[in-house]
Amino acid sequence: MTHPATVTRVTEIPVKDASTVMLLRDGTAGVEVFLQRRVGGMEFAGGMTVFPGGRVDLTDADSAIEWAGPPVSWWAERFATDDARAVASVCAAVRETFEECGVLLAGPTSDTVVADTSDYREARTQLENHELTFANFLASEKLVLRADLLRPWANWITPVGEKRRYDTRFFAAVVPHGQIADGATSEADTVVWQTPADALAQWKSGGNVLLPPTWTQLTSLSGFATTADVLAAEPEITTILPLMHKVDGTLRIDFPDDEGYYEAGPHPWA
Repeated sequence: MTHPATVTRVTEIPVKDASTVMLLRDGTAGVEVFLQRRVGGMEFAGGMTVFPGGRVDLTDADSAIEWAGPPVSWWAERFATDDARAVASVCAAVRETFEECGVLLAGPTSDTVVADTSDYREARTQLENHELTFANFLASEKLVLRADLLRPWANWITPVGEKRRYDTRFFAAVVPHGQIADGATSEADTVVWQTPADALAQWKSGGNVLLPPTWTQLTSLSGFATTADVLAAEPEITTILPLMHKVDGTLRIDFPDDEGYYEAGPHPWA
């Protein structure tokens, strides 16, 4: 089910699939989430604070990828999509997390996960530069993709009127023991671990810029005490298509439960 919105007649922009991962760990103050501030000059969400993620590649749907976890049909049902898009979305989530912060949700067997990804530094660069497919990387290193380490969380579509539009599926995952999330990506100039509450407080004071989907997921995560609680949750996933329009000359994006978003005052993206 898609959240209803009034669609303004504009030049049709193709909607591309994307995956985003809320990478979590347990900190002294509670659940912490890994956040990146995208490089300011980027064409989409430049300067915004976001979770790791990106566009789904055609090769992410490669049937040769060895998979551990719930069957494809389960993922397709949770995200209300077909099997091919479900496979591609899950694989893109794992690939993008590895490319953007060096965390790899894969292991030598279906019940293990690599503890140190430094040996794959060259492959990580090749993946980011599209010189290597994720399926070939996993096969050459004899690794199994650990889909069971991911949890489906949300689904948002970029509003009509944006120059680039994505159908983004959000996932939650906990950083495997021994692995370190870093900022070694060309797409981000700052990375940080924060509790969702701290990230929201920083946003409210003008210290970062959060788009509605990021704000909404941080708000939902702030209600959990531990990562185990997050992984045990089964949120209802309704496809959200926000409405972008102007009110008295000011850009506004309407989405479910958006009152708190605008209580904080004007937003720089507007």
